[in-house]
Amino acid sequence: MHASIFDSEASIGQRRVVIRRSGNDIEMVELPWGLQPEHPGGRPFTVIRAEGRTFPTHRCLVPASEFRHRSHGKYYGFSLSDGDWFYFAGIWRPATWDWPEAYAILTIEANADVAPFHDRQMAVLRRDQRMAWLDRTAREDDVLRPLPPGSLKVRPWNSARQTEFAL
Repeated sequence: MHASIFDSEASIGQRRVVIRRSGNDIEMVELPWGLQPEHPGGRPFTVIRAEGRTFPTHRCLVPASEFRHRSHGKYYGFSLSDGDWFYFAGIWRPATWDWPEAYAILTIEANADVAPFHDRQMAVLRRDQRMAWLDRTAREDDVLRPLPPGSLKVRPWNSARQTEFAL
């Protein structure tokens, strides 16, 4: 498995490995990013605001080593300060007659490291939080919250940095 850089401006339909429950097992599947619009003629969406919602089913994890975000015309890379890889909390939806099985990532209030660049961020989970999310052993509010200040290392993002980390 690879935890790679996640580009928050990736196009709808970009495929990525996600981890989810399948009965009593855990599986890795490659799914396209972006869920079906709620209304006919609507736009597909890739992120979902987590606050005030519950996600009792169809939870997934999106492994990443870093995420890229654009702010004021410049790109920045965000990775865990300790160099570890992480997951984004996500949900997936089964295929319908007109939309493939796909996933979206949950967003939360930005932590202190991301806040100078944006007021929201994708929900980052450390590896020790992954099963609490997948198995619903903790409330959403306890898992989907900003990491403490200093948890993320921020640097200008250079397109030459296209590294992937094997796990």
